[in-house]
Amino acid sequence: MDIEANKISQLEVRRKIYSMILPITVENVLQMMAGFVAMAMIGRIDTVSIAAVGISMRITQLIWAMFRGVTTGATVFVSQAYGANNIPKLKQIVKQTLMSAIVLVIIMQQVVYWNAPILLRIFGKNGPLLENGILYLRTVSWGLPFLAVTLVVAGILQGMGNAKTPMKIALIMNIINVCLNYVFIFGHLGFASMGLKGSAMATVTAQVIAAIIGLTILFGKAGVVGKITIKDIISFDIKEVSAVYRVGGPTAMESLFWQFSAIILTKIILNFGEVALAAYQLGFQAESISFMPAAGFGVAATAFMGQSLGANKPEMGKRYLKEIIKGSMAITSIVVIVFVFFPSVVMGLLTDQQEVIQIGVTYLMFMGMVQVPQNMSGVLNGALRGAGHTKVPMIVAAAGIWGIRIPLSIILTSYFGFGITAIWVAMSLDLIFRFTLSYTLFKRKNIYNSKSLLVEAEA
Repeated sequence: MDIEANKISQLEVRRKIYSMILPITVENVLQMMAGFVAMAMIGRIDTVSIAAVGISMRITQLIWAMFRGVTTGATVFVSQAYGANNIPKLKQIVKQTLMSAIVLVIIMQQVVYWNAPILLRIFGKNGPLLENGILYLRTVSWGLPFLAVTLVVAGILQGMGNAKTPMKIALIMNIINVCLNYVFIFGHLGFASMGLKGSAMATVTAQVIAAIIGLTILFGKAGVVGKITIKDIISFDIKEVSAVYRVGGPTAMESLFWQFSAIILTKIILNFGEVALAAYQLGFQAESISFMPAAGFGVAATAFMGQSLGANKPEMGKRYLKEIIKGSMAITSIVVIVFVFFPSVVMGLLTDQQEVIQIGVTYLMFMGMVQVPQNMSGVLNGALRGAGHTKVPMIVAAAGIWGIRIPLSIILTSYFGFGITAIWVAMSLDLIFRFTLSYTLFKRKNIYNSKSLLVEAEA
């Protein structure tokens, strides 16, 4: 048994956990609230604008999914290097990961911008919807490089146990985003009303400012990494970069599974009309009340497990995980009550269109009933990633999405002729199945005996 683990009181364990979880949770809630408010503003334009944002996000989220993998790889390596007090290694990981990510995302942004019409035609050839979608997608694509930088910076800092700084960056970014959405969409302070394009411009502006702040924190004179040189920019350590991407790769694939399935799901929902898609988009936005804070617990599980194993203190990892699960379930229980008993109130905050509210209420009620298994899976998967077992969550996601969610949605709606509620049923069954599989595989994997990835990378 880890003797050091016994020397730390339970109160100290909780203090360390919540000093990280609370800022991460606040950061995610800020992101959620900004999206919530922005979507509420767009919801006052028209149904087509809501749907246009929905199909555009299906594309931009593919980019986000890939960089979630990069972020996870960086968090795992940084947390283990930090736990082992290997600062030179930590700095090397930061520089190589960030530089490679910037090059990759710039290429992706250009692909999205020039091919926006082709990418969005996946969802059909609806004139106004396609036109609005192209306008929004091309505009927000310019923010993708800055979003990627912000994500990677947050992952690096969180891997070191510093969750307050990403929270402050998120606070600044979201305040700017909300304020500029109001100004640009409706036309205030001398600006003309720009509608949907104004919302996209507000998002890009906020992302640019957040990225500049993040890079300053990492590479400023008193930064975490210190001044970066031209040599750092043009020199790549292929072994270092490939190790990070190899660990983060399965998480990227896991996220891509979800994003591709979301594209297919969006097409299925569009068969029920644009009102149905708008309801799903707003309902999904409302659901972020739950999964955005819960994601913070997953990140904390990754960071603390990585630090514990990097420091060769597996018993500390066990203690951290138990407390993280308790906190996650406490927050989830509150959200369950809101979604199951007050869904109409939540939807009413996002739109005043009764058709949209009616469909969205049913969605939220179903999702409310499966929040516990969904968020519990997130914590277990976070712990597995921290131990380097990033393939397990990927396998679970693939099995649930492609084995249950998508085929069941198609079968129930296309072959049996059930309504849109059948899709919510398929999604709920997927989440229950994934929790069951995640829990089973977690029990089988003895993550507390996992070797440090730093040792394996250098072998």
